[in-house]
Amino acid sequence: MSESERLTGKFIPFSGTEFEQVEDRVHYWYSKPGLTETEDLLFVRAQIPARSAHRFHYHPYMEEIIYVLSGEAEQWLDKEKQILQPGDSVHIPQGIVHGTYNPGDQPLEFLAILTPAGRGEPFLIDVFDREPWKSLRT
Repeated sequence: MSESERLTGKFIPFSGTEFEQVEDRVHYWYSKPGLTETEDLLFVRAQIPARSAHRFHYHPYMEEIIYVLSGEAEQWLDKEKQILQPGDSVHIPQGIVHGTYNPGDQPLEFLAILTPAGRGEPFLIDVFDREPWKSLRT
């Protein structure tokens, strides 16, 4: 890599994050193409209010790691469920259906890293209204 092609990196203060509201969820994007020099990495801090969720979906072109900061996550990985506490994480391979539900009375906050970014559309496919997913949490 030549000196002129070298990436320089970037400090990202909270004030420099990109805010996104999706339904009742809040996302603070720290890294994604256009926000940083990365072409392959997405990094977001997400907040899910009490008794809400990012319902069953999958990413056809990306894998993901979720790391819980605060609150409690009812995390689904395919048809398996575990309760995640602060400090717990889950790796979600590309194409695997998953959902993150907040069963508690406090907000859930977590970090998510997805890669590779920009490798195809759609970003995600919702399946919460399809079987067997729509019957798993009844």
